[in-house]
Amino acid sequence: MDEGLADLLHRVVMLLGEATRQRTDDRAGLTYSQIRLLGTLEDIEPATQHRLAQALSVSDPAISRALRPLEADGLVQVTTDPAHARRRLVRLTDAGRKAFHTAGKPLYDEFRAKLIEAGFPYERYFDDTLRLAELLRSA
Repeated sequence: MDEGLADLLHRVVMLLGEATRQRTDDRAGLTYSQIRLLGTLEDIEPATQHRLAQALSVSDPAISRALRPLEADGLVQVTTDPAHARRRLVRLTDAGRKAFHTAGKPLYDEFRAKLIEAGFPYERYFDDTLRLAELLRSA
């Protein structure tokens, strides 16, 4: 990847993360990381904890710790996978889906629009990222 684009992406991610953290303080009591987890889960559910960790680029223990308060608040449901007793499946509850759409989805749409307005090649970047993720999964 060209270093100019890498630097631009890094700056964009840092700015969006900071802006999101500031704006999510009063939104459903969720942190930026929790909103990101709920949104990712919505895209890939039901998911094993391991698959969710991979999708978020964090460790399995980090996902386990992150899920505890969400499960306690009734936003996710964690169950044993009937096909494999050592695996745990994670699903969004209706309350979790509502919390994400209340807190996270509007932020996602707003920031996406601002990036496009600023001339950032969002759609191309998003498509390329999905293709890369698919290639990595199949490797």
